[in-house]
Amino acid sequence: MPGKRIRIDDENWAALDLLARDRMMTFQELADEALADLLKKHGRPVDLRAALRKSAGTGADVIPLKRAKNRATRRSKTAR
Repeated sequence: MPGKRIRIDDENWAALDLLARDRMMTFQELADEALADLLKKHGRPVDLRAALRKSAGTGADVIPLKRAKNRATRRSKTAR
């Protein structure tokens, strides 16, 4: 995961630190939420699933995959 350094003035850092404490979050969690909101605001996908859906277009059908039976159940039946 790439790391970047940013400069935050003392007043903003104090406000962010207080917000993080009030919400019982880390600075990283606050930053992740803020960046996800920024990407959403500008219409950019946040994760791979959203990017794939956007690239497929609005007319694409989502077809759910069939779930395979539990392998542990099959193994226990064949072991008997």
